[in-house]
Amino acid sequence: MTESTDQLIASQPGEVDRGLTVKRDGSTQHTVQTISQAYPTSVEDLWEACTQADRLKRWFGPVTGDFRLGGRYQVEGNASGEVLACEPPRFYTVTWEYGSDSSQVTVRLTPDGDGARFTLEHEHTGDADSDFWTQFGPGATGVGWDLAVLGLAMHLITGEDRPEDPEEFGKTAAAQQFIRTVSDRWGEASVKAGTPDEAATAAAKRTTAFYLGEPAED
Repeated sequence: MTESTDQLIASQPGEVDRGLTVKRDGSTQHTVQTISQAYPTSVEDLWEACTQADRLKRWFGPVTGDFRLGGRYQVEGNASGEVLACEPPRFYTVTWEYGSDSSQVTVRLTPDGDGARFTLEHEHTGDADSDFWTQFGPGATGVGWDLAVLGLAMHLITGEDRPEDPEEFGKTAAAQQFIRTVSDRWGEASVKAGTPDEAATAAAKRTTAFYLGEPAED
């Protein structure tokens, strides 16, 4: 990686706005995670980066399928889903199906000064007392979205493509510090959403350990 890339990675956590709402209804929990960043480009260019297969491959990953209303898509080695709503170049909504779990993702693009803002909302409804949420909290998916938004920043700001070997990238000092920082930020968002401080901090530490391949602290 170049020095400019290292600088971008170091500054990236502070360029992103993160939000979390958690609502419980009996044994059901509904969460909405939001991640947002402004980029020095037009809404139209940002739309192309978020919807065209050749652009998505450069910063997010290989995506195949029928990119139209009602069509289905597949992210290589990750989620699949259906396009539920689409209004170019403003927003689209898709299902996010991974294993037996299904949630919903909406991407919104808006003008922001001389640039354009990318906002992603990830909605999930499930068991309020699930072991997974208790163990990892919002960071399990939040850190993944932070890594995706980092890829978009590199693509639009430095012109670089996502690392050919994400595992090797994850071993670099810059990437590891990035993961530690954004995992802590999702822990902070969890506290603001009502999670007790101790539980949110513990979940963030477990999330960090998971992404870095380190032993989890008891």
